[in-house]
Amino acid sequence: MILLGIDIGSSSIKVTLADGENGISLASASHPPKEMEIISKQSDWAEQDPEVWMDNLFLALEKVKSKVGDRFQEIGAIGISYQMHGLVAIDKNGHLIRDAIIWCDSRAVAIGGQAFNELGEDFCLSHLLNSPGNFTASKLRWIKNFEPENFERIHKIMLPGDYIAYRLTGEVTTTKSGLSEGIFWDFKENKVSDTLLAFYGFNHELLPTVVDTFSEQGYVMPTMANKIGIKVGIPVSYRAGDQPNNAFSLNVMEPGEIAATAGTSGVVYAISDKKEYDPLSRVNTFLHVNNTLQNPRLGILMNLNSTGILNSWIKNQFMGDQFSYDQMNEIASQAPSGSNGLLVFPFGNGAERILQNRNIGASFHNLNFNIHNRSHLMRAMQEGIVFALIYGVEIMKGIGLDIKVVKAGKANMFLSPVFQQTFADVSGAGVELYNTDGSEGAARGAGLGIKYYKNRAEAFDKLLLIKEIQPKPNDPLLEAYSKWKEKLAILLD
Repeated sequence: MILLGIDIGSSSIKVTLADGENGISLASASHPPKEMEIISKQSDWAEQDPEVWMDNLFLALEKVKSKVGDRFQEIGAIGISYQMHGLVAIDKNGHLIRDAIIWCDSRAVAIGGQAFNELGEDFCLSHLLNSPGNFTASKLRWIKNFEPENFERIHKIMLPGDYIAYRLTGEVTTTKSGLSEGIFWDFKENKVSDTLLAFYGFNHELLPTVVDTFSEQGYVMPTMANKIGIKVGIPVSYRAGDQPNNAFSLNVMEPGEIAATAGTSGVVYAISDKKEYDPLSRVNTFLHVNNTLQNPRLGILMNLNSTGILNSWIKNQFMGDQFSYDQMNEIASQAPSGSNGLLVFPFGNGAERILQNRNIGASFHNLNFNIHNRSHLMRAMQEGIVFALIYGVEIMKGIGLDIKVVKAGKANMFLSPVFQQTFADVSGAGVELYNTDGSEGAARGAGLGIKYYKNRAEAFDKLLLIKEIQPKPNDPLLEAYSKWKEKLAILLD
């Protein structure tokens, strides 16, 4: 059997076909070749048309189909990973009401802040484990406040992955993990929060039907099967937000295990069996994919919005199409640790949770035209992203998490030796890189969802550790991080 994994990102759509029997990836493809457009009608707004996700999904599927030929017909299950915290709304006829408000949109910050104050810190932190913040529920309230005609038309809301599953199967469903990422979930009552819905003025009927993360959640409709070129009735059997899925892809499932990614966003994601939370909601707690009442598994997540966009902005503005990201990584390695004092603050893509939902913008400091060249700029950019991630890690340590080893896929910025070693040196943790990514993890999840795999050990039998990076003494880098934090405190004041 072939397992299909779909990863719905905000930059591109990636798909992987994995041979279920031996766990080997047969073919992968992504589309479009350049980043998908993010519609920004106002400062700090970010939207995408969900039909563009579908169009690019079809094109990515055509690419892998061309690589495997007739074996494409052997697809037996589908798993979906998706960009978190988005909001998709459909009417009673199943038609989109407006473009999706996506994860890096900051328009609902004030709404979430007011909810935190009026619902009360004690309720929000003990029941929701988070401030309502700028998450999906607050984005929906923004529509209610500022687009009342659209709000009245809403039949169901969905997260981005829910919408993809809906388009494939016709079923409007979500997961408990998904509800928790939208801040709809009451962790104390173990159900949707009636208090939050009442406060925001939402009817329960707006929410999709809840299905288990690993389960047959719906079956591909004939029209969609014919369009894609697969058999009718194939189950969608796994669904998770991109960061829980990244952790799952790395087999990070048990308390004390840590996953990281540095793609469109930068994330460190730790598993806990306790209802831990940051009093300032700078890091956030969600239900992990394997959570049960008997064995609680929660994901503590710190997020940096500006990871991928800073890397691509530097490339587009200073390097051009003639340079690849691999060449940029090589250029970065030519500068010394600490980048001769050049500091980069990677906060130019909306409000940042680790800064208490403030948007201080990106900035460069200590630039000296007599000293610094493009290698310093490349390295300082990578160091600045790591510094911001470790700033978030220190918040996680402050609520009791111990970070000794971090697992990541050898992809995106973790392809850079400078980035790898900088992360290890500043965090003091070992870094393990594996041969996987989100779409491959979603394929494994699909296999577990239909019980093709008997257990997790069987599903992850072919997950291979390909590189280990140990922290080294690096005084110039640690001194740079100290100065970076001092300057950040001034920027936040």
